Amino acid sequence: MKESFVFLADGFEDIEALTVVDVMRRAGMPVKTVSITSSLQVRSAHGVIVTADVLYDNTLFDDPDWLVLPGGMPGATNLYEFAPLAGLLARHAESENGRIAAICAAPAVVLGQLGMLKGEKATCYPGFEHMLNGAEYQDSPVVVSGKFVLGNGPANALAWSYTIVAQALGESEAERVANGMLYYPNSTERLDYKFG
Repeated sequence: MKESFVFLADGFEDIEALTVVDVMRRAGMPVKTVSITSSLQVRSAHGVIVTADVLYDNTLFDDPDWLVLPGGMPGATNLYEFAPLAGLLARHAESENGRIAAICAAPAVVLGQLGMLKGEKATCYPGFEHMLNGAEYQDSPVVVSGKFVLGNGPANALAWSYTIVAQALGESEAERVANGMLYYPNSTERLDYKFG
């Protein structure tokens, strides 16, 4: 299985960044956190210091699986302003199997401003819809459109993460991970919610 990368900028949303790493690893998906700063230590929007696995400048992104963008402010703005990441996202979106996930402000502030969501359905944190630039806004916790899995905010970080797993490994694997985390409390057979 190819490696995925979660990008961390100063001001990232704690829950969104760490939840997706946790869920992807529970599903057996290789994933690394990437600092876009000059230090492995990155400060979250709420002052939590997280040590990333790798520095952007020291990493080869050779045919990655998922590129993942947590939200948070000013984290999303910092991701958008980091030109090397913009280039990587554009190349990945144009590749045959390139898949991108973003949540909260990131779908609008990063992908929308880069013009990557034109013609796609999209969600984002309320108040950033005007930055989606040509996307069809959906008032939904999670939206899957083309190569994108987009979430609207911190409370839906789990649903967004399970949807990434469902898109990568199938609905049954997402349900297995979700049930193991008691996303369906006291039930292993509830199937009325589909990821993505």
